[in-house]
Amino acid sequence: MADVVESRKACAVNPLKMSQPLGASFAFLGLDACMPVMHGSQGCTSFGLVLLVRHFKEAIPLQTTAMNEVTTVLGGYENIEAALLNIRKRAAPKIIAICSTGLTETKGDDVEGYLVTVRKRKPELDDTEIVYVSTPDYVGAFEDGYRHAVAGIVKALVKPLPKVASQVTLLPGSHLSPGDIDELREIIEAFGFDVIVLPDISGSLDGHIAPDWRGTTLGGTTLAQIRAAGASAFTIGVGEQTRDGALALQAIAGTPFDIFERLTGLEPNDRLLQLLSQRSGRPVPAKFRRQRSQLLDAMLDGHFHTGGIKVAIGAEPDLLLALGCLLHEMGAQLHCCISTTRSPAHALLPAERVVIGDLEDMERAATDCDLLITHSHGRQMAAHLQKPLLRIGFPVFDRVGNAHRRYVGYRGTMNLIFEIANLMIEQIAHHHPGDWPLPQTSIDLAARDPAREVNIPVVAAGA
Repeated sequence: MADVVESRKACAVNPLKMSQPLGASFAFLGLDACMPVMHGSQGCTSFGLVLLVRHFKEAIPLQTTAMNEVTTVLGGYENIEAALLNIRKRAAPKIIAICSTGLTETKGDDVEGYLVTVRKRKPELDDTEIVYVSTPDYVGAFEDGYRHAVAGIVKALVKPLPKVASQVTLLPGSHLSPGDIDELREIIEAFGFDVIVLPDISGSLDGHIAPDWRGTTLGGTTLAQIRAAGASAFTIGVGEQTRDGALALQAIAGTPFDIFERLTGLEPNDRLLQLLSQRSGRPVPAKFRRQRSQLLDAMLDGHFHTGGIKVAIGAEPDLLLALGCLLHEMGAQLHCCISTTRSPAHALLPAERVVIGDLEDMERAATDCDLLITHSHGRQMAAHLQKPLLRIGFPVFDRVGNAHRRYVGYRGTMNLIFEIANLMIEQIAHHHPGDWPLPQTSIDLAARDPAREVNIPVVAAGA
């Protein structure tokens, strides 16, 4: 169990975490025909919008109530009413999803009360669902905002329905890409289940050319699917951040759930397939048995390059757990773990300590590390330390294809192992440009660097 401590610096020098409103907006972008709205100043929304656009390389629908000095003091009712009416008139979304910001939370705006008044005063909004979640950006982080948004969507829109034995609700964590969600959908559907993904960014942020333009999200979980989630036979959550949403579904519709702390790695995917096989009464399809065998071989091939290396990771809690556990299983040492917010996931991390801090904390602690893992804001740190950087998480704005990266399931885990191993191979080749062939065993790695400790069994290359 990792000891969790908080950095005591007066300010964040190179921030690692993103805000709660941004995490909530990210969740809302997974709903079809939805318009996410930040109740705050234009600058709050613009900053989040830039990060989303740069990460996905897509047009992102995101609106603001455009609070200014006067409306902040007097209250934001008129801004909310004007925003709702303008959005409905111009974009005609089926769902308008509002999240608060630090500005309006500090003022103490009663947004829920505002919405009751708006409904009474403006009957033209009756055909539009409105969801509100409280997400002050002065506490918590991206993952917290996402968690509150998913639970808020469930509480506002899901109703109990007669159970459908073949229907499953999948609650993906914010650390999963559209490609990851597609991978999980394919796995679950292989057992004969119909899957409702909530929210589903694989439909809205997967990098497709839409046949039309509506000004709202183009794809994702439809309003009908959200309501139908009340009929699911069971719920699968990926990441501790989905627990609140799963509990809300259970309270509303009596839906049992299973939370998988991660689906990157061998053992958790074995558990997922076992669960699906038991629930469906079907054997595990042969293709997954083949993928498992391929993953085992990839772990064997990759451990020659990961065994004994020291790793520094900066990520949201659930992503930190997924990466840290896999690297630990591959023989790496979790020398430095920096996270953004407190989470029960930290208790499962095989590390001595987790620091709630920023990228400056990570840079100071990572001087002896062999590999850095964080989002694109860590590129300066990697340049200073002259260490390889695996870009992962949000945002990654200096690489393309983020929507299609897959790190879950057997195949996704294999992809991640190859990426890490190839980074280490490239690093060795950089420091030993004329020394070929590259090391093939852990003994070779230790021989090149006598200070390196190798704590994994030596297996002959190609065994």
